[in-house]
Amino acid sequence: MTARRAQDVVEQVLAASTADAQITYVVEGSEANLRWAGNSLTTNGAMRSRRVAVISFVDGGAGMAVGSVARSGFPDVAELVAASEHAARTAGPAEDAVPLIGPDGGAPAATGDWDADAAETSIDVFADFAPALGQAFGEARDRGRLLFGFAEHRMETVYLGSSTGLRLRHDQPTGRVELNGKSADFGTSVWAGTGTRDFRDVSVPDLAAEVDRRYGWSQRTVELPAGRYETVLPPSAVSDLMIYLYWTMEARDADEGRNVFARTGGGTRTGERLAALPLTLRSDPAEPGLECAPFQVVGGSSSAASVFDNGMATPAVNWLEDGVLANLVRPRAWALKTTAPATAAVDNLVLEHPGATASLDDMLAATDRGLLLTTLWYIREVDPQTLLLTGLTRDGVYLVEGGEVTGAVNNFRFNESPVDLLGRVVEAGRTERTLPREWNDWFTRAAMPPLRVPDFNMSSVSPAS
Repeated sequence: MTARRAQDVVEQVLAASTADAQITYVVEGSEANLRWAGNSLTTNGAMRSRRVAVISFVDGGAGMAVGSVARSGFPDVAELVAASEHAARTAGPAEDAVPLIGPDGGAPAATGDWDADAAETSIDVFADFAPALGQAFGEARDRGRLLFGFAEHRMETVYLGSSTGLRLRHDQPTGRVELNGKSADFGTSVWAGTGTRDFRDVSVPDLAAEVDRRYGWSQRTVELPAGRYETVLPPSAVSDLMIYLYWTMEARDADEGRNVFARTGGGTRTGERLAALPLTLRSDPAEPGLECAPFQVVGGSSSAASVFDNGMATPAVNWLEDGVLANLVRPRAWALKTTAPATAAVDNLVLEHPGATASLDDMLAATDRGLLLTTLWYIREVDPQTLLLTGLTRDGVYLVEGGEVTGAVNNFRFNESPVDLLGRVVEAGRTERTLPREWNDWFTRAAMPPLRVPDFNMSSVSPAS
């Protein structure tokens, strides 16, 4: 990993280019992890990685063509550049061609020290976490319960350079913990999890206490049929639904009538009220605790991003404002075709209700009779026109009666559209950082409130545990 610094690889690739223009980026990564099962640590490890991407732009007379090639490890620079340029010269004109971003045209002002070594993580990140985990193992063992789970911490540094003079760098820490508590016969399973930047804010006793609380709720079981139930969704379940909604917020698909944000008769639903409450859904690279890259890094063009937009600043953006659809993701090329603003996706997501102070426990205390979910999983799209999703509940669905959790109920398959759900939400609590359960392999930086839905659709009973 020390053969050539990532910055030097970027410079060598750019120097070797014979294309009309070029962008290259190197992602230098390190990871540390712990895994445990049955109250015992099973594995721990540390890994290093490097990924080099070269994007060549060639004007063949009919328009600018693009070739994008990426390799892991320490590829031969000449071979990688040649492969990228060959791909460009054999491709047709790119429909998203626009002038590349330069230092004075759309890039962020400052993004860190280009010349500094890549940031790193190591197993030392768990110096306080691991002993606390061992204490939790002992306490679970004394209660006749089993703990399973994992903790991971990644540090990635991206160096992006272009023939237009861009030299951008970003260090991205990403951490997550999932803790499962199970009975000795595996008949009961409960979950708690959290995201983190550095593990200094992770409390194992708090996670273990939440697992214990949910385990206690599960000692009484109740069978319920499928149907529509008043349901309180905790922040983790809300995040999985809102992230899927976010991933579909592509302006081009809406303009072409291919997603839920298409307006009947043409155009998009921008300006239309989607949420019954004055909810704001937003992204901000500088959001405290959820900081992420302030510029775009794109390996291949799609409806949501363009390789021509590499290095473009990603400022804070509101997707919903006071319940009204305000923005959709729109690369520059599509923005020019539709005379709408170019808007880049950001790698975090926040949903909030102005002035909301109720905690999840406060909302449960105000519930006469309803359900409390833990997490959702195996979420799949059924209908893109309505964004109807289906999936399963997991690791605890609880019955709430008279303001108290009185037992655990069976799991369900649900059928819901997050867009339709926003229009039916009757209460939102206080926003807090949360870990998505279904999507945390790809998206961990989220802050969500608990939500109350009067008629969440549990479409069938599930045998899943």
